[in-house]
Amino acid sequence: MIHYPYDIQLFAESNVQTTGGLTAEMKTYYGMELLENAKPQLVHNQFAATKPLPVGGGKTVEWRKFGSFDKALTPLTEGVTPDGSGISVSYITKELAQYGDYTTVSDLLDLTAIDDVVLEITDRHGANMGLTLDTVTRNEIQQGNQVIYAPDGSGNQPTSRSELTADHKMTGELVAKAATALKKMNAPTFDGRYVCIIHPSVAFDLRQDEGWLAAHQYAAVRELFSGEIGELHGVRFVETTEAKIFRGEDLASDSRNLAVNGAVNNSAAVPFDGGTVAANALAGRYVIVGNTRARVVSNTASALTLDRSVTAADNAVICPGEGGKDGCAVYGCLFLGKGAYGTVDLSEGTEVIVKPRGSSGTADPLDQRSSVGWKGIHAAAILYDEYIVRVECGSSYSDQDLAN
Repeated sequence: MIHYPYDIQLFAESNVQTTGGLTAEMKTYYGMELLENAKPQLVHNQFAATKPLPVGGGKTVEWRKFGSFDKALTPLTEGVTPDGSGISVSYITKELAQYGDYTTVSDLLDLTAIDDVVLEITDRHGANMGLTLDTVTRNEIQQGNQVIYAPDGSGNQPTSRSELTADHKMTGELVAKAATALKKMNAPTFDGRYVCIIHPSVAFDLRQDEGWLAAHQYAAVRELFSGEIGELHGVRFVETTEAKIFRGEDLASDSRNLAVNGAVNNSAAVPFDGGTVAANALAGRYVIVGNTRARVVSNTASALTLDRSVTAADNAVICPGEGGKDGCAVYGCLFLGKGAYGTVDLSEGTEVIVKPRGSSGTADPLDQRSSVGWKGIHAAAILYDEYIVRVECGSSYSDQDLAN
């Protein structure tokens, strides 16, 4: 949101888009401004195999996935041409989706300096576009099947996200383990290194490792990725606040947790107290009751109906179940090999749209409104699941960070 000395919404008509336009030169200028502000936010997209938009080819984009050849261990016979090997090709398709947003500005806000106002709003919409489309990519590639859960400081190995706590931190040993998993799958590298996208809260813990090599120590001999902060065990680390955080929202409007109201013994019906909850407000969410993670089928103001039976003592804590133990934040750290996933080429499907005052005809008879916005077509898909390893861990900030 853009902050002015007064409330911009007092001068704006919500969700009203108008017709008209600018000169080609001005469109180009604002378009470049938007894209330049979007680029720093496209952290996840920078490692994707890009695909041109299928112009005139429907609403889906298609990637080709080539198989590998078996070793040719049979010696050749002199003068005899062997049969040769065919190549297996599979296809991965993804439905294209369009995203966008805009802001309407009145003449009372604009007064005489429309270009300055439009430029400021374009800057912010550019950043918003980058964050939006990068999040679409992040959410897709977070669904990979190769997952490693971080052990705690004593070496205890969890088997699920709901067991993780702030003590299950990212370590150098865990980095080496993830890199080894990629090596064993013969995942291609980015110029000899794998890449990991991590949150600053995880980077804080990892920087304590004695083998950590900060990016400034090798920046002179290697071009850095956007957001690159350092290297460890052959993995280059890229830091972004948009790295995935798993953490459930508060269960009640006035309390993060709830409490079991009366002991429950092997039952899917769980009475609760300790907070104000509207009927079915928790339906579809996950909770942790006792040591069991379960999905809420429905709820009243005083009872949950779960998708499985649980056992818990009276006053046992009921926590949000989307994150770690006791509802703490868990971080999804993506270790990537080259070519692991694909996206469409954003330079082809994005557009900035500026409507100056006076361009709307009878829809704006007093020339009171201008607008600036963006729209973009995007899709992302995992191409080689074996080239992605997601390490889920806690951090020193697991009790503070919120889901994203």
